[in-house]
Amino acid sequence: MGNMDQTTQMLLLLLAGAIVILFVLIIVYFIVRAKDKKSNSQQKEKARQDIPQNSSKDAIESDKQSILNFMEFDKIEDNMIIQKNGKKFVMVIECQGVNYDLMSGVEKTGVEEGFVRFLNTLRSPIQIYIQTRTVNLESSLNTYKSKITEIESKLIRMQQQYRMALEDEYTSKQQTEQLFYEMTRLRNLYEYGKDVVSNTERMSLNKNILNKKYYVVISYYPDSELDKANMDEREIQAEAFSELYTRAQSLIRSLSICSVTGKILNTVELSELLYVAYNRDDSEIMNLRRAVQLGYDAEYSTAQEVLDKKMKELDKLIENKAIEIAQESVEKVRSKKRQAVEEKEESIEELADEMAALILNQNKEYLGEDVVEQAIQEIKGELKDEIGKDEGGNSSEKKKKTTRTRTTKKTTK
Repeated sequence: MGNMDQTTQMLLLLLAGAIVILFVLIIVYFIVRAKDKKSNSQQKEKARQDIPQNSSKDAIESDKQSILNFMEFDKIEDNMIIQKNGKKFVMVIECQGVNYDLMSGVEKTGVEEGFVRFLNTLRSPIQIYIQTRTVNLESSLNTYKSKITEIESKLIRMQQQYRMALEDEYTSKQQTEQLFYEMTRLRNLYEYGKDVVSNTERMSLNKNILNKKYYVVISYYPDSELDKANMDEREIQAEAFSELYTRAQSLIRSLSICSVTGKILNTVELSELLYVAYNRDDSEIMNLRRAVQLGYDAEYSTAQEVLDKKMKELDKLIENKAIEIAQESVEKVRSKKRQAVEEKEESIEELADEMAALILNQNKEYLGEDVVEQAIQEIKGELKDEIGKDEGGNSSEKKKKTTRTRTTKKTTK
């Protein structure tokens, strides 16, 4: 037993020592962690103080510069794409292709020979670029709808003229038939236009109509192709335009041998080309031409400001409330007038009696006072019949029935 007690005491002492050591280690860990946090905060504060005040501006400028580097071109000017700070100028030719598969053998051979001649005439490197675009039929549909609206207005006027001609007995039969023919023609044209618009909208609703565009890209490098001694930036750009334009016209004439027509893209068309290239999905929703017409505002925000929307809704509420108040006031005025008319209709006999008494008093000199007083009493019903007896022997007092006819009683409301 003694050995077991000693062993137990030793184990307890070891456990207590381990707990003390663990507690000390935990305290040391938290102290070290607090020191690290303090040193990190001091370093951050020092770094924040070392940052210059215009760092945010520099960051914005660096972001803009990185975007320009990603776009790989500086600007579009004089029907040219300028790259690498004026070290490269690019001009693009849009080509209208031919349907090679539908040609005969002789025509195919002529196209092939023409293409070989085109390749042999090349004196500088070119690039062939093909871009697939989704055809936007919105502008064409709007044009058709405006034409249909004009035809509809003409048809309405023609129908009115035809009805007036039928009612006019001086219009000849030949004139009536001519008007009927013109009215029928406009009606058929109107119905045909509506069918075209509805069918086109239904066809393009769930289908993407694609169109391929073919381009030939030619480049010019002033550093290697031009002696820039004593030439400023504007003169270099003018020389690049002259050289690219000459090359483009030469390529267009060479392509015409292959039955392929071409034209040089202007600044807006070049912008549209790059816009579609960098915005594949967004270009289907809003094309560049529409953005240009809207002053580029639609490129940044296509939705109305929240406060503007709220202001419009408040204007609508005020207008509706004003209309409601006006209707209620009109109904109140009408009800008051109606009530006054009804009251006057109910008291029409009393008013007639008062006016009759007034007329009698005004003519008292001519009629006599006795006659006027009796007439007024008759009007007021003050004259009574003599007391008569009924069949049971009871006496009853009856008012003498007046013989006046109330012609104005209960007039129509």
